[in-house]
Amino acid sequence: MDITIRRARDEELDGIGELTAQVYLGDGLLDFEDSDPYLATLRDARRRAAEAELLVAADAASDEVLGAVAFAVHGGAYAELARPGEGEFRMLAVRPESRRRGAAEALVRACMDRARALGLRRIVISSQRSMTAAHRLYERLGFTRAPERDWAPLPGTDITLWAFTVELGESAA
Repeated sequence: MDITIRRARDEELDGIGELTAQVYLGDGLLDFEDSDPYLATLRDARRRAAEAELLVAADAASDEVLGAVAFAVHGGAYAELARPGEGEFRMLAVRPESRRRGAAEALVRACMDRARALGLRRIVISSQRSMTAAHRLYERLGFTRAPERDWAPLPGTDITLWAFTVELGESAA
C-alpha cells in the first residue's frame, strides 16, 4: 500500500482543518453551505487533535496528507454516540484528487484497530443519508445500520444522521 496512517502533526493541523471543511463543502454535505455553523467545528483540527485522536492518511512517498479522521471513545469530547465500551470516528475526509487510493478505508481500519487495542467491543458512527459511497465502504468493513440510534444534531430541523455500528473481533495480525 502506498498510504501510511499516523497521528497528525502540529504543523499540519490548520491544513487538515481546511481540508475537512473544503471536502464537506465540495461534497455538498453542509445543509447551510458556507454559512453552516458546523464549518467552524470542521476547521478546528487543533481542538480535535487535543481532545481526540486525529489520524491522517499520508502518501508513503511524499508524506502529503491525503485525508484525516478523528477517533474518540465514550466520554470524550468528540464522542457523540459512543456508549461505554464503544468508540467512534468523525469527520472522515479525503481530498477529492486522492480518492480511490484506499485512504478512507485505511483510516476506518485504523480506527477499528485502535478501538480493539483499547479493548472496546464496538464502533458507532453517524453519517448523512446522502453519503452513499461512505455507506458502501462501511458495509464492506462490517458496519450495519442502527436506526434506533439515528439522531438529529439540530433539533427542530429535518436533519437526521444515520447511525452505523460494527462489532469488533480480534485484530487481524
